[in-house]
Amino acid sequence: MFKNVGKSSFDEINLEKGFYVLHFQNESNKVQNFEREINSTFIQIHFCLRGSSKFLFNNGSYSFDVLDNRSILLYNPQRILPINLEIQPKTTLISLLISIEKFHSLFSKESGHIPFLSDENSNRKYYDDAEIKPTVSVVLQQIINSNINSSIRELYVKGKVYELLSLHFQKDETAGGEYCPFLVDEQNVLKIRKAKEIIIANMAEPPSLQELANEIGLNIKKLKEGFKQIYGDTVFSFLFDYKMEHSRRLLETNQYNVNEVGLQVGYSTASHFIAAFKKKFGTTPKKYVMSLNN
Repeated sequence: MFKNVGKSSFDEINLEKGFYVLHFQNESNKVQNFEREINSTFIQIHFCLRGSSKFLFNNGSYSFDVLDNRSILLYNPQRILPINLEIQPKTTLISLLISIEKFHSLFSKESGHIPFLSDENSNRKYYDDAEIKPTVSVVLQQIINSNINSSIRELYVKGKVYELLSLHFQKDETAGGEYCPFLVDEQNVLKIRKAKEIIIANMAEPPSLQELANEIGLNIKKLKEGFKQIYGDTVFSFLFDYKMEHSRRLLETNQYNVNEVGLQVGYSTASHFIAAFKKKFGTTPKKYVMSLNN
């Protein structure tokens, strides 16, 4: 097991009993090795975001490759599959280790389309190799880049892992593919995050979509598709919700009147701000403040 070896790192998060996340980052020019005991009751899902890795079994007599932008799932209730991993240079890998009992509890209603959960396959080995979906790639990047206070990081990662599992096993009912492949590129994901930071910092006078796209270095189509995919909303719907939440918090301080709050979030007239606030919260700013005082 390596923790930090030169430009390489390893992180393990114990989400709960029978549920682990492993994150490998090999930025060196050498192959790194990792070994971990694991019993036969665990499902292993390995996601290679870049580079490649090799899993060795039975003292190296056979192996599985996890290639760039692909995932493998391993489950064999009849024999132990300890992790013996060769991580190639310039490789990023995230692995989920989840007990079959925990997995069943999450997907009991979906067993019809998850092959190894069906009754006839319950004692059979299962192996799957698949391309990482763009939506899954986004969540994996969010897990990797989670710069969150350590006391709540495990809770954040746990929520993201649940999201990851639901997306990974989701039936593909859109043969044409409604997902946006450009999001597989980590740099484009970072550009979308930068766009969010820009509109929040300039919420009183936000840039136009074209100006925003120019500033982050994406075209408008990719900006709109990417923002919707990561944040679940359009750029300006997201900004509207953010402005309303921000204005609500400002009102709660009792330091600003309605006109001042409206101006801070970009409304030149009180009437427009009041209408927007009521649309979001179902009450006027004044009545909201009165309800707090009461």
